[in-house]
Amino acid sequence: MYITRKHISRRTALRGVGVTLALPWLEAMMPAQTPIRGSVAQPRTRFAALEMVHGSAGSTAEGTRLHYWSPTTVGRNFETTPILRALEPYRDYVTVVSHTDIAPATARVDAEAGADHTRSSAAFLTSAHARMTEGADIFNGVSIDQVYAEAFGQDTPLPSMQVCVEDVGSLTGACGYGYSCVYANTISWGSPTTPLPMERDPRVVFERLFGDGATPAQRLDRRRANASILDAILGKVSDLQRDLGAVDRARLDDYLEDVREIERRIELVESQNSTRRGIDLPEAPVGVPDAWVDHVRMMFDLQVLAFTTDVTRVSTFKMGRDVSSRVYADSGVDTPFHSLSHHGNRPQQLAEFAKLNEYHVDQVSYFIDRLKNTPDGDGNLLDHSMVLYGSPMGDGSVHNHLRVPLFLAGHANGQLKGNTHVLCADGTPMANLLLTMLHKLGVRADAFGDSTGEVAI
Repeated sequence: MYITRKHISRRTALRGVGVTLALPWLEAMMPAQTPIRGSVAQPRTRFAALEMVHGSAGSTAEGTRLHYWSPTTVGRNFETTPILRALEPYRDYVTVVSHTDIAPATARVDAEAGADHTRSSAAFLTSAHARMTEGADIFNGVSIDQVYAEAFGQDTPLPSMQVCVEDVGSLTGACGYGYSCVYANTISWGSPTTPLPMERDPRVVFERLFGDGATPAQRLDRRRANASILDAILGKVSDLQRDLGAVDRARLDDYLEDVREIERRIELVESQNSTRRGIDLPEAPVGVPDAWVDHVRMMFDLQVLAFTTDVTRVSTFKMGRDVSSRVYADSGVDTPFHSLSHHGNRPQQLAEFAKLNEYHVDQVSYFIDRLKNTPDGDGNLLDHSMVLYGSPMGDGSVHNHLRVPLFLAGHANGQLKGNTHVLCADGTPMANLLLTMLHKLGVRADAFGDSTGEVAI
């Protein structure tokens, strides 16, 4: 029997005027009769870090007793909890890590007191203590996403992407208590003095993924003509499909529909906002949806597209802003977020805060589901991803950074088993988990931040 399938490169892209469309993984990207696992074509692990601010009801003394976040049982087949119940369908991919602390986020001297919110985001992925300054002499640590991007993201079009859903402002200025706003405005640091800005506008992210080479005038003309970026490459798509097998053609069609669907959603938001200018967010970029859940899911979908095409393997997503008073209308909770985090451990308010925490995790389950249902190599994107979700604050009512809420999702190319709850000894640095994650991602490191060892995940 002769195998005649044409082999195409993993880096094949379809190019048109102002458009570069990377392709998803296709069977045609493997030489015929070559197994994927163990070959150079095996997809490298994608890494996503998701931060939610203000801590968790499960990180309080009472919330710990009631197991709002941390499961009652340890090891495999753990009993799910109220906040994490949305993850139940994906438990085989979920690793819950309980009772780690982020000591570097706490004040070290009296002058630093009061700035726990500002230091939180700075420490989340760095496990470093941000230098107290309102000037340009900022100093933090390198974040884990950038350590991974430096090691394994330099051969992708975008070494990493950083997104958010709330206006985090510029990376300058003072935010009170003697600290620069930069520390609260990003979770991604390329070096101790290089904070990486988070992008809020879905249109900008979309253009970075697919609009390579387009000028602002070309983009404007395309929008005025109500044209899709796909229109510029239709002929190339047809040429490619003739060389693909049935499975690859179906996979390519699904991917192109995903691209077009998110483009439609962005266009719809822009059209609505151009006429009524965002009722809830009047100062937001024209492409930003009013509804938080719509914005979050759009950003998740963009990250899925980026991972699907290997445009990038690294993303960070700041899902909230410290001291935000946003009210999440769809959650059933009408108390502003920051106010509710100061629940004073009153049972009714604590239960309401747990309900809001559950709502936030529910949105992450959407991302997990999208990854799980996106084919990739010999499995799906969730098989080949490591997703970290958590908050750098523990009990928001007292601004501590103890028992911070964390979980991992994905199998990371076989490095994580899932369906596991790991209960750490009190006082275990979260840096121990970050160091372990780096090792699971294939990065050699002897230490990270204030780490003292590894976590058995």
